[in-house]
Amino acid sequence: MTTKYAILAGGCFWCTEAVFRQLQGVSGVESGYIGGHMPNPDYRSVCGGATGHAEAIRIAYDPDQIGYDALLDIYFATHDPTQLNRQGNDVGTQYRSAIFPLDDDQLAAAQAGIERAQADWPQPIVTTIEDGQAVWYPAEDYHQDYWIGEGQRNPYCLAIIPPKLAKLKKGWEQRLK
Repeated sequence: MTTKYAILAGGCFWCTEAVFRQLQGVSGVESGYIGGHMPNPDYRSVCGGATGHAEAIRIAYDPDQIGYDALLDIYFATHDPTQLNRQGNDVGTQYRSAIFPLDDDQLAAAQAGIERAQADWPQPIVTTIEDGQAVWYPAEDYHQDYWIGEGQRNPYCLAIIPPKLAKLKKGWEQRLK
């Protein structure tokens, strides 16, 4: 098995992690921070909005089971890429919609993915393509697998994640574990 990685930011990392963990071919999802200027950020500083980081996920996947294009299509279907620096009630640049390509192939795929997704959205997509070579900082341990543990008791997660999972099941049932 070959393992490749994708880094995506689509609002709260608890919510995006819950979606991508459901997919066949995904062997891991790590919540973290990328795209900022402060070394070794923590949750509190990122949430404050001054570090420049996005809450993001790093997806480990087997390209023989699920391709980068499919990951992008699911990404665009399960968050709102037309909201600038926000997802619902989460407001700030840390919640931006951004793709962090790790190579030239992912860069081309990201550009094509935005074009494909625009057909499904009446408003302009504001998702940015940012430097995938920026330093990745894993989030604190208590953020990892959040939905599986604490998230199912968190009112915020209970309001946001089930509708995302319903979209995933409706449009991508054949891709679920």
